[in-house]
Amino acid sequence: MSTAPASYPIGTPDTPWGDAERAEWLSRQTRQRSYEAEVLSAIEPLRPRFDVEEYGRLEYGSESFPLLAIRSRDWRDDLPVVLVTGGVHGYETSGVHGALQFVDQHGLEYAGRVNLLVAPCVSPWGYERIHRWNPDAIDPNRSFREDSPAGESAALMRLVAPIRDIALLHIDLHETTDTDETEFRPALAARDGKPFTPGGIPDGFYLVDDSEHPQPEFQQAVIAAVEKVTHIAPADDNNEIIGSPVVAPGVIQYPLKQLGLCASITNAPYKTTTEVYPDSPRATPEQCNTAQAVAVCAAIDYALAHR
Repeated sequence: MSTAPASYPIGTPDTPWGDAERAEWLSRQTRQRSYEAEVLSAIEPLRPRFDVEEYGRLEYGSESFPLLAIRSRDWRDDLPVVLVTGGVHGYETSGVHGALQFVDQHGLEYAGRVNLLVAPCVSPWGYERIHRWNPDAIDPNRSFREDSPAGESAALMRLVAPIRDIALLHIDLHETTDTDETEFRPALAARDGKPFTPGGIPDGFYLVDDSEHPQPEFQQAVIAAVEKVTHIAPADDNNEIIGSPVVAPGVIQYPLKQLGLCASITNAPYKTTTEVYPDSPRATPEQCNTAQAVAVCAAIDYALAHR
């Protein structure tokens, strides 16, 4: 992993960004891949088996991004609801493609057992720029709250509102990457006028539970399934992963609602955030996608068995 920069090239130390700094940051962002070619085209072959709906559209300058959700065709009010989200941070590739792999390879296995609602790429602008933020330098995954400043978050909350109080499970698919340390955390510190404190990146898969409503057995069931596909992140010398105490092998906890995280948008009794490490020399992109799909299956299986 390369060393993080001593200072970020935009802004003045100890001073939060204003409009000029945000504009300079935006001018440096370049389109590196295609949402249409890589995501929308992967959703199209699912239409014969699932319902696909546009739940919103993001307009950024001259660009327009349709937000698509995939829904069980045999939706029944008497079945439990499972929510799967990916690409809240657009650069976290396996979150997007792992969600699509789950739908394609396993979605029909749950037909007649659960209602599936899958939003595979919540942040398409970030997907194309391989970035954590949206064009306003806002992190959608800290913006899931009323009057959200992020269009990505607001659109997803509107989609989820009808199932918020009845969902059985919500699994939100993420990655932790080397660029978290070399780009995104330094950018965050610069944006907010705070000092950047270097940290470490865990090598392996881990989960984030809800500290306010923990489900330790559920989290361990997901870990047990995923470790057959890829390795689980060990705790560091402080028994932590990215600065949070490890409460069980491969599991940390956050106060999801307090932080405005995506996994807080329902009142589901079972919720978790996956974190895959795609930069590991021990994991391929295919393993990362499969780890996400396996995590979704394990989460659903556990939730159905313990309703």
